[in-house]
Amino acid sequence: MVIYDSHVHLKHGDAAATEYSPEAIIETMDAAGIQKSVVFAMSTTAERSIEMAAAAARQFPGRLIPYAYALPDYRKAVLPLIEKAVRELGFRGVKLHAAECRLAAHTTDPAFGLAAELGVPCLVDFAGDCTAAERVAARFPRLTLIIAHLGQYLCTSPDRVDSFIELAERHANVLLDASGVALPWKIAEAARRAGAGRVLFGTDGPHKAPDTAAFARAEVGKVQALDLTAEEKAEILGGALARLLKIE
Repeated sequence: MVIYDSHVHLKHGDAAATEYSPEAIIETMDAAGIQKSVVFAMSTTAERSIEMAAAAARQFPGRLIPYAYALPDYRKAVLPLIEKAVRELGFRGVKLHAAECRLAAHTTDPAFGLAAELGVPCLVDFAGDCTAAERVAARFPRLTLIIAHLGQYLCTSPDRVDSFIELAERHANVLLDASGVALPWKIAEAARRAGAGRVLFGTDGPHKAPDTAAFARAEVGKVQALDLTAEEKAEILGGALARLLKIE
């Protein structure tokens, strides 16, 4: 079975800003049977994040797929960096995170508009703010908006997760990232309600829990254990991302 990971960190957004090398990511992927991964870096400038993701993709072409990190910078305009990353460096998407950038219209709408213009998806961690996600989905109907973690990282509130699934039902341009999900049965519910082709497998790794390979295998197993058809699981584990990013 094809398994593509839609959410992997070269550098995490945790307090330690934990970094993983491209080699460590590939080693983890191989141990878990993952063929390709989307990679990006947080806890750094947009410019440095793009440099890290570009270097990783050059080192492992065809296996590591770079996303640009959209974070405002007092020193340098970020939109030209993102546009160059997509147009010239082969980047396939954009990442934003509410923990490092307030998702207000005056702050982030230029990045959403650019992604829509470039025809690449935006993976966004809305940190549970469904109102913000609704605004972006409605304001940019041509943008493919991927909502990380079914709405909120390790969320234990079924009602909050439901609000994001309902948002995906209302907006055809919304996809749901199934990484960092504490209620795995909600992944199956999202697939049934929004369609398995709009749910993307991700690990949000690497994480040493207890080691990166075991963590990644557990995340794959979480999807494989769902009460879904084999075809639906195949869509979540790789088919949906392959179609979105035109992976052959």
